[in-house]
Amino acid sequence: MEKVAGIGGLFFRAKDPKALAAWYEKNLGIPPIPTSYDQASWQQAEGSTAFAPFPESSNYFGNESKSWMVTFRAVAAEG
Repeated sequence: MEKVAGIGGLFFRAKDPKALAAWYEKNLGIPPIPTSYDQASWQQAEGSTAFAPFPESSNYFGNESKSWMVTFRAVAAEG
């Protein structure tokens, strides 16, 4: 059985995702989602977490009434 080891990602709609991502980086130290393997992602003790604002018009979450999504980082349980 697997166990949750942390948050894998937090994804949400924003009017200006690039500006909001820049604000989070400048004020809170959360880097934007990497666009290549050479860039660092946001790291915590258990691993990386995706923190990504999306355009309000994105259909990534399904219908427009869905404004955010969270994913979990799962690991195999010992024993």
